[in-house]
Amino acid sequence: MINSLYKEFINWSYTGSIWIISDTHFEDSDCKYMDSNWITPEEHIVNINKMVMPVDTLIHLGDVGNAEWIDKIRARRKILITGNHDKLSEVQRHFHETFTGPLFIADRILLSHEPIFGLEGFCLNIHGHDHAGIQYKNHINLASNVCGYQPVSLGKLIKQGVLSDIPNYHRLTIDDASNRKRYKESSDGWFKYYINVETGEKKFELDEGDVLTP
Repeated sequence: MINSLYKEFINWSYTGSIWIISDTHFEDSDCKYMDSNWITPEEHIVNINKMVMPVDTLIHLGDVGNAEWIDKIRARRKILITGNHDKLSEVQRHFHETFTGPLFIADRILLSHEPIFGLEGFCLNIHGHDHAGIQYKNHINLASNVCGYQPVSLGKLIKQGVLSDIPNYHRLTIDDASNRKRYKESSDGWFKYYINVETGEKKFELDEGDVLTP
């Protein structure tokens, strides 16, 4: 069980593992344009079912393709974050839960179809959509052709330490507040600056961005 998940989602891990994949594009005609080695839906299902057990949860990050193939996956629970190719009316009945936008499932884990930029400082974004295989900082791209047409275990990712370099957002706020307490405001009549009460160091700015020193 993954205790760090928000209580609304922790039940996904009650009986087994949580697996994630994106962009299966089952039977989509343009698959070969995205990757000339794209495998058949039959091969794809075999690959998924080699990993996913009947007690597990599968999270699909969108661009399903023909959703009838989802019924052949033996997961206990199937979750969908819709992609730009998905029509909710066609895919929803094949999943136990569907979400139509980015979803925080824990304080530092954001699921989405497209990569989300600007939040890299305090969360891990697990996504698909990018079939070129680009891996951005604090992003994990699980488009199916990028991850070998196999789902990836969320629990294993966490155990491997993917969150170790990502601070909790509250921690950032606390550290920033502590940093500000070490400085007092001063001025030379023209410019306002801050002096470190311990070292005498001067800084022109105290914020979350870069700090300039004279």
